Amino acid sequence: MKTLESVLIKHPFFENLDKPYLELVTGCAKNVKFEAGQFICQHDDEANQFYIIRHGKVALEICPPGKAPVTVQTVSEGEILGWAWLVPPYRWHLDAHAIELTRAIALDGQCLRKKCEEDKNLGYELLKRLLPAIGRSMEATRLQLLDIYGARD
Repeated sequence: MKTLESVLIKHPFFENLDKPYLELVTGCAKNVKFEAGQFICQHDDEANQFYIIRHGKVALEICPPGKAPVTVQTVSEGEILGWAWLVPPYRWHLDAHAIELTRAIALDGQCLRKKCEEDKNLGYELLKRLLPAIGRSMEATRLQLLDIYGARD
């Protein structure tokens, strides 16, 4: 039987993370499952988790006032979902729902923040891993919005 730690260490986000840090992170983790169509989070909800997607697909959407929701990114196996747990006021900035059955590992943001405050090196390690993921997410969103609204000259 696989343990959460054995699953996390194989995920690209945690690659080469020192074992003591992996053990600390695993203490904040649990398996979760979302059915197709189920919301994982909604805009302005409290953001106290982030997710390691193990299987499935998740649509990230924004809802412009008076318009239909716009999918700005799709997250799938091997990717992470969420960074708002790290930045006050800890609120989601978009909606996310499972497109298909999705299995993930949820990491408790409050638990991680506490451990990062206690061990600044752990916080630095997680931040080094989150920043490139945030950058990739922003670039994917930019490209999607260019596709939706057309490039300007």
